[in-house]
Amino acid sequence: MLEHSYQLLREFWPHFAAVAIFVVEVAAALHAVLYKRDSRSTIGWVGLIWLTPLIGAVLYFVFGINRIQRRAKLLRGGLNVCELPPSPHAVAPSQFVEQLGADAPHFEPFVRLVGELSERPLLSGNEIVPLINGDEAFPAMLEAIAQAQFSITLCSYIFDNDRAGRLFADALGAAVRRGVQVRVLVDSVGSRYSIPSIMPRLRKAKVPSARFMRTLVPTRFAYSNLRSHRKILVVDGRIGFTGGLNIREGAMLSLRPRAPLHDTHFRCLGPIVAHLQEVFVEDWAFTTQEVLVGEPWFVPLRSIGPTLARGIPNGPDEDYGEMRMTLMGALTAARRRVCILTPYFLPDDALAEALNVAALRGVQVDIVLPQANNLALVKWASTAMLWQVLSRGCRVWLSPPPFDHTKLMLVDGVWTLFGSANWDPRSLRLNFEFNVECYDRQLTSGLLGMVDQRIASARRITLADVDGRSLPIRLRDGLARLLSPYL
Repeated sequence: MLEHSYQLLREFWPHFAAVAIFVVEVAAALHAVLYKRDSRSTIGWVGLIWLTPLIGAVLYFVFGINRIQRRAKLLRGGLNVCELPPSPHAVAPSQFVEQLGADAPHFEPFVRLVGELSERPLLSGNEIVPLINGDEAFPAMLEAIAQAQFSITLCSYIFDNDRAGRLFADALGAAVRRGVQVRVLVDSVGSRYSIPSIMPRLRKAKVPSARFMRTLVPTRFAYSNLRSHRKILVVDGRIGFTGGLNIREGAMLSLRPRAPLHDTHFRCLGPIVAHLQEVFVEDWAFTTQEVLVGEPWFVPLRSIGPTLARGIPNGPDEDYGEMRMTLMGALTAARRRVCILTPYFLPDDALAEALNVAALRGVQVDIVLPQANNLALVKWASTAMLWQVLSRGCRVWLSPPPFDHTKLMLVDGVWTLFGSANWDPRSLRLNFEFNVECYDRQLTSGLLGMVDQRIASARRITLADVDGRSLPIRLRDGLARLLSPYL
C-alpha cells in the first residue's frame, strides 16, 4: 500500500504542485484585492503574482502586507489606561471664533476635524514658550527637574551618554534622592545611539527607567519600525516640555560638539500639560505594566496664558493616520501662507497634491529643508521627489549647516504645529509620535520671524536645479526614492 502511494506521488507530484501553487496564487491575489487600499498598488501586486508564479506570491506575502499597523495594535492591545476627565478649559468649535477673533473663522471646520481625529479637546489658557537649541532648552528642563517636588516623567527617543545626557542623568538621580517620584522611558534603539548606553548610569542612580519596545535591531539603525520617537518631560504634573529635541550634546552649540545641529523645543504651561502626561502614562504602562494614576502624576491645572492648544499623538496603532490627516486639513484651511520646517521631507502623493493645491489657490508655501542631512538615503530620495511640489509653485529652501532638526508648521500667522513628527512615512505611519497644535497669533508671529531668518540665509532650490542634476546623481536619487515608503 505504501509503495503504491509512493508510486502515485512520483507520478502525479507535478499536478499536486501545480494545484498548490494555484491555490497560493489565488490566496495572494484575493488578499491584495481585499486589503490593498491603493488601486495602482493592487494592480501591480496582482500582476506580479500571476506573471511570476509562486515567486510573486512569496514576494507579496513578505513585502506586500502591512504588518506594522497590525503588530502595533496587537502589541498594545488597544491600551487606554488613562482617561482624562472632561476639562473645564475645553473649547468647542462653535466657541473658537469668539476666543480667537473674527478674522479666523475659516479655521473652525479644521478645529472640528482635529478634534474628531485626536478625540481630545482644544484647551484654552496655555502658555507656550519656544526654546531654541539645547542651549536654551536644556537649562530650562534641568531647572524644572531641580525644582521638582513630587513627580518627573521623561521620555525621549535618543538619550545619549554624553555631556548633555550625563547632566540629565545626574539631575534625575538627585531628584530621586530628594524623594521625587521619577519615571524615565527611552526607546530601545535610541538608547543605543551612544556606547555605553545611558541606562546603566540611570540604574546606578536608582532612577526607575525602562526601554520602549526592546529589540535586537542593530545599534543606531536609523530605519527601524515601531519606535517611540516622542520627546516629553513633565514635572510635578504642571510644567511640560516637548518638541523635536533629543537629549544629546549635538544640540548644545555652545559646547562646540562634533556633530552640531539646530532644533527647537517648547515649554508648556496650563491645561495642555495633561495631554503630555496622558501620552507618557500610556506608553509607560505598555512598557512596564505600571499604571500611574492620580496625584502626583495628574494635578488640577489652571488657566495661565492666551494659547489654545491640543496634543495630537500619532502611531501605527489606534492613532494611525491622525497626523497625516491633520497636515492635509491644515493645508486645506490655509488662505495666505504656509511655512514648513522639517529635516526629512518625503510626502506621499496625497500630501504632495495638498501642498500643490494650496499653492495653486494662491497660498504662499515655503518648505525649509537642511542643506546637509544626517541620513544620506533620505536626502537623495527627498531630492528626487522635489519636482512634485516645485512644478506647482511651492518654494523650497535649503538652510545652511549645521543640520536643522526642527519640526514646525505655521499657517496664516495663527496656527502652529510642533512636536516630534517629520514629513516622512516613518513618522506618519511607522513610529509613535507626539505633536501639539496651537492657536496664538503672537506665538506664531514669533516663530514666523525665526523661519524668515532661516530663509534669509538659505538657498532657494528651483525646478531647474533639480532637473539639472547629472545622470548618475538622478539615477542614485531615483533608486533611493523607491525606498521612500520605508525611510
